[in-house]
Amino acid sequence: MPNIKSSIKRARQNQKRREQNRSQRSALRTSVKAVEAAVASGDAAAAKAALLTAIKKLDKAAGKGLIHKNAAARKKSRLTKKVNAIEAKAQ
Repeated sequence: MPNIKSSIKRARQNQKRREQNRSQRSALRTSVKAVEAAVASGDAAAAKAALLTAIKKLDKAAGKGLIHKNAAARKKSRLTKKVNAIEAKAQ
């Protein structure tokens, strides 16, 4: 445990940020899994709705530096391709 006042504060800030990052990353992964589950079940409407929320969370995470912007773009692209394939199959 640090003794200096500024390093005590810095440790507190780091802990708070770590917890926020873990929470946001977990929510991000959950939303991505929701899209993949909807695609696996073949439900095009649910997949489309889940995709919109996943894209929003990916963009937010990339903007905050939680994940790299290229990683976010790659995930969005792959999820969109899966959802489009399901919609094409449904028609």
